[in-house]
Amino acid sequence: MDKRFGLIGDPIATSGSPVLFRAAYSGRWPYDLIEGADFEASWRRFLEEYTAINVTAPFKEKAFAQALCLARDGFGSVSGPCLKIGATNLVVKAPDGIQAHNSDFSGIIMSVAEALFPGVVDACLKEYGQRIHIKVHQFVRENLTEVYGYRPEALVVGCGGAGKAAAVAAAEMGYGVSLMNRSPEKAQALAGALPEYGFLAVPLADFAAAAAECDLVIYTLPCPLDKMPSDLPASSEKPKLFVEANYKTPAFSPETLPGWKYVPGREWLLYQALAGYGLMSGAEPDFQAMMQAL
Repeated sequence: MDKRFGLIGDPIATSGSPVLFRAAYSGRWPYDLIEGADFEASWRRFLEEYTAINVTAPFKEKAFAQALCLARDGFGSVSGPCLKIGATNLVVKAPDGIQAHNSDFSGIIMSVAEALFPGVVDACLKEYGQRIHIKVHQFVRENLTEVYGYRPEALVVGCGGAGKAAAVAAAEMGYGVSLMNRSPEKAQALAGALPEYGFLAVPLADFAAAAAECDLVIYTLPCPLDKMPSDLPASSEKPKLFVEANYKTPAFSPETLPGWKYVPGREWLLYQALAGYGLMSGAEPDFQAMMQAL
């Protein structure tokens, strides 16, 4: 069967993934939008028709559960980040079964790495190719403390699939992590599920004050807060990074975050695609073409 790729989720009509995938491989393989509220139907289409697929909301946890069941029965594998996060955004057919990965995890690490160490992504891509996500992660872990002179703090807002990936990625880079969510119980549940990271659940009402105390904010909610702060203080002499997941209708911008280095959602989208497309296709994507398309 010829290689065929796609994205499942609902809704996904405005997803940027098809444009990035076509640019990555000059249109060599098809990349379809498999849209619909019925996860089981979309999963069956993947099994019957596709080489690999990306997975987006609201199906990341359901796809992980399917892949985990298959792996436990000896038909595939689940990556370490997937196991920690409990979600996958990328599943691939392999000789041993279904492989599940989480390139959201790698995308957030590369987004932060490039903001702190400009040029590191391109340098690692040229030297390590498809191992870029591993090498960038290693580089950040080895150099993060030197940037700040102390263990930096991160605030992750939102505990859905992207928020879980962001929380685990921040902790794995070396940040102390606080969690916020519209439903406080969800943040507390995530903290309780991963005690090894020492996550701290804090009230969403304290967003502005908590952000001012942190070195990194990762905002994964799909919409603005009910009461958005007029500004977020950024008095620290150390880098203050603000990464937003939403690349369609962002709640923030460089203009609303004076003193912060704002990393827009399209960069997270780009870097998760860079990390993921090689795993999906077995071929290194054209990063320059992806950047131009974005």
